[in-house]
Amino acid sequence: MDQKFKSGFVAIIGRSNVGKSTLLNTMIGDKVVIVSDKPQTTRNRIQCVLTRETYQIVFIDTPGIHKARNKLGEYMVKTATSTLDEVDVIVLVLDIADGIGVGDKKIIEMLKEVQTPIIVALNKADKLSSQELSKRIEEFKREYKIDDFVAVSALLGVNLDQLESKILEHLDEGPKYYPDDMITDQPERVIIAELIREKALELLREEIPHGIGVEITSIREREDQDLIDIFATIYVEKKSHKGIVIGKRGQMLKQIGQKARRDIEHLLGTQVYIELWVKITEDWRNNITALRNLGYDDR
Repeated sequence: MDQKFKSGFVAIIGRSNVGKSTLLNTMIGDKVVIVSDKPQTTRNRIQCVLTRETYQIVFIDTPGIHKARNKLGEYMVKTATSTLDEVDVIVLVLDIADGIGVGDKKIIEMLKEVQTPIIVALNKADKLSSQELSKRIEEFKREYKIDDFVAVSALLGVNLDQLESKILEHLDEGPKYYPDDMITDQPERVIIAELIREKALELLREEIPHGIGVEITSIREREDQDLIDIFATIYVEKKSHKGIVIGKRGQMLKQIGQKARRDIEHLLGTQVYIELWVKITEDWRNNITALRNLGYDDR
């Protein structure tokens, strides 16, 4: 008898900077979600698709749960928490190397009200010795009384097969929601904007990145050659930030474009030309119209 096809939706949640995006990219096997060492990198709810011969898992990468300080922050937290009752499984990602902090404890407490099955991914296990890891796991089990967990390394791919198997235990027979070769429901335009923002996060000073938004204004294929022209606007909140993003003689903006181009060419499978502009929109993170123009729409 043929094995029945399983499918379902899985929310990846956790506080900022615990490795949710790295975990997803490694499981999917391609770069779908931007990664940064700065917190609150993911802003939208992004669906990533993992398809095997007998099952399909649709992961929902949510923004890190944190204390909101503006309209953008409120949107991010609402986006993260609104998924919890809509999915088949919740994967809570915790940083076992850094330890369970106040933010983690608040999320664990919040999840007590949720009926959805929860699996805990104790991430960054590779940073600990086997003895220290065993000690931390015992402390975790004793304090939180959670049995469904797996120690993983998202960066190295350690034990992600175990995590996948645990998820599969909670999925029922269902349809194939997406084609085999589809790894995300996000339009290319959104992913390209996110890749540009990732490079800005990587290159710029600490106080600027959260005040940056990226809008793709045009994507055009050239008729006479195998090349795609991409025009994008980087939004900043202050005049002083515009100068920093552009850099001396335009060098910073050039670096952002060059680094983004490599990932975008991998995504599109062709050469691209990127032209970046910088625009000041004061306090855009508290401006509903500006947020919607940049794709952060909770309507």
